[in-house]
Amino acid sequence: MTAFLTLIIVLFILVAIWQMVKIFDLAQVGSSDSQVATDKDNKINGYMMMGFLVFIYAITILSFWYLGDLPLTSNAASEHGTEIDKLMIISMIVIFIVQTITQFLLHYFAFKYKGEKGRKALFYADNNTLEAIWTFIPVIVLAGLIIYGLFTWTSIMNVDETDDPLIVELYAQQFNWKARYGGEDNTLGLANVRLIDIDRANILGVDESDPYAQDDVITQELHLPVGRPVLFKMRSQDVLHSAYMPHFRAQMNCVPGMITQFGFTPSVTTADMRQNPDIQEKVENINNIRLANSVEIEAKGQELLYEFDYLLLCNKICGKSHYNMQMKIIVETQEEYDAWMKEQKVFKNSLINN
Repeated sequence: MTAFLTLIIVLFILVAIWQMVKIFDLAQVGSSDSQVATDKDNKINGYMMMGFLVFIYAITILSFWYLGDLPLTSNAASEHGTEIDKLMIISMIVIFIVQTITQFLLHYFAFKYKGEKGRKALFYADNNTLEAIWTFIPVIVLAGLIIYGLFTWTSIMNVDETDDPLIVELYAQQFNWKARYGGEDNTLGLANVRLIDIDRANILGVDESDPYAQDDVITQELHLPVGRPVLFKMRSQDVLHSAYMPHFRAQMNCVPGMITQFGFTPSVTTADMRQNPDIQEKVENINNIRLANSVEIEAKGQELLYEFDYLLLCNKICGKSHYNMQMKIIVETQEEYDAWMKEQKVFKNSLINN
């Protein structure tokens, strides 16, 4: 499939170069009329337009046949994820229908009204009915999509704090993430980048005098209990980052100098997601590739076999190591989460006294 696509791209490049050469020749001063299209040329171009239409439909059908699964559509791991997927699928269906109709009309009329000597193409100087059709139909469809999207977005963003969500801070810096939990009181202490003190291991600028900060927990791995709402508070130390958790259908910018937030409820544990057939197939494909390149991978000191994990990624190009800015997310039962939390150091005990 890759070789086929490469061949198609090379063919398009050659056609583009050929067309550019023809345009250059036509632009030359004093060029002869031999370059003016004849009826035969127009007929060939007309049939080529229809041939290209067939090619578009064929490549579309093949793409659906071999690559038909939309990315992650069966792997949503948050309660709101199915709504996001539904909105995505509806948008893709609308785009597909519009593309199918408009491409047919474009190529068909290019064929039907191909140039011929003595023939004048039929045209309308003004047609209120047609203008109404191609104005009102898109307006209605787009308004429906926008309104549906706004309702979906509002339902996601309106986190009900009466549900006692777990409060977690995601702290972004070039080029890693830190997570800060509110501790037993589930309340984050005050923090400011001006309070960062590397000598005392206060790497997030947490206010040491704030009573709420004493039991905060700072980690380099994000653990979340399944079925419990989580409200993320996001900060950035340096540049604009974007906290992106694809399987949870969550993304929010981390902006220097302000706190942004996003909330969701994890619905599938890491262990359960690893049993998902789509994930198992993906892992198998990745490991087959890695085994084929085992010498290079082991030479770099990396683990040979890949195991699926949820990831927190940066979705903004934030610098030269942007590609490597990620943190593992582990979704587990409440009991497993509580056991993990008991093993963590609280903020007041992690400071280094000088």
